Amino acid sequence: MKLNELADKPGSRKSRMRVGRGIGSGKGKTAGRGVKGQKARTGVAVKGFEGGQMPLHRRLPKRGFNNIFAKEFNEIGLDRVQEAIDAGKLDAKKVVDKAALKAAGVIRKAKDGVRLLANGVLKASVKFEIEGASKSAREAVEKAGGSVTIVGAKAADGEQAEA
Repeated sequence: MKLNELADKPGSRKSRMRVGRGIGSGKGKTAGRGVKGQKARTGVAVKGFEGGQMPLHRRLPKRGFNNIFAKEFNEIGLDRVQEAIDAGKLDAKKVVDKAALKAAGVIRKAKDGVRLLANGVLKASVKFEIEGASKSAREAVEKAGGSVTIVGAKAADGEQAEA
């Protein structure tokens, strides 16, 4: 076997059809586009057009709305926090807030705040100062000997900020 003898198996690569090159080719004259009309022309994009009839996407009713005041939180499970503590990226003795979590690489981008969820088990005693926490997450942190302080005017689930 020599480099100049290397080749694909016959029939594995199909060459493209050259359209509009005479009637003998089978794709001559109209080049497979049918006859005349809008779609036979170039530059046609008729997605959703139904020949003048009201298109389906306009016949169906609108539903819901986007709340422009909704806050977007980084949701973090207890297991992710415990992993960061075990890896030595997060210091359990210091206060854990969104800046500390970002520095530890637990969250990539601090959105409107951090919300703690009760995924996994937390073994270390950690003091959190975050924007929100689920009831079960708060209980799990307190069971491990830590505390959760909600900061910010209004957090997720309508929790009030502690003074």
